[in-house]
Amino acid sequence: MRCFLVSLLLFFLMHNAAGDVYKFEDEEGRTLLTNIPSNGKGMKLVKRFRFSYSRPHSGGRAPVLKVLKDRIRKYRPLIMQAARETGLDTDLIHAVILAESAYDSKAVSPKGAMGLMQLMPATAKRFNVSDAFDPAQNISGGTRYLKFLMARFGNDLELVTAAYNAGEGAVERYGRSIPPFKETRLYVKKVRDFMQQGMVAFN
Repeated sequence: MRCFLVSLLLFFLMHNAAGDVYKFEDEEGRTLLTNIPSNGKGMKLVKRFRFSYSRPHSGGRAPVLKVLKDRIRKYRPLIMQAARETGLDTDLIHAVILAESAYDSKAVSPKGAMGLMQLMPATAKRFNVSDAFDPAQNISGGTRYLKFLMARFGNDLELVTAAYNAGEGAVERYGRSIPPFKETRLYVKKVRDFMQQGMVAFN
């Protein structure tokens, strides 16, 4: 798992926040993400990019700094356990949870998706989740569904995340490609960006 030291980055994870983010690397190869252009001696600028974060897929408001950090700290052990059990990249699990619910275990979408990984009732039943609002059950069910999708779509992360959002049937109907739905295309990009930019590996 990639390891990131995150400093002030979460400033951008507030309500509809956006701004420049700077990626630095220190002398020991550790990565720092910050909104401060200069980070002192021994820091090498690796990349500058524009980042924005508004509402999670569940439709709730993006949490403020302290709340988000507390949620991540609370659920990290369950995410690590699920990663060990499924063989999935922890960054993928974090990215999906951040995109889906912003780590809100009680989130409910307008379409009825529930909990941290926004499981629809049929998906919860399919993966033996009796209580979708129980964090351990939700993460277990959601990660097992991701593992199923990884096997079905040959570990293609874009197809996997598209299927997680729109359903595997939709991906199949469009010739095993990302369906031409604006929501799905934006979702795939969001999850990919969270993984690539290290927005979710909070240590």
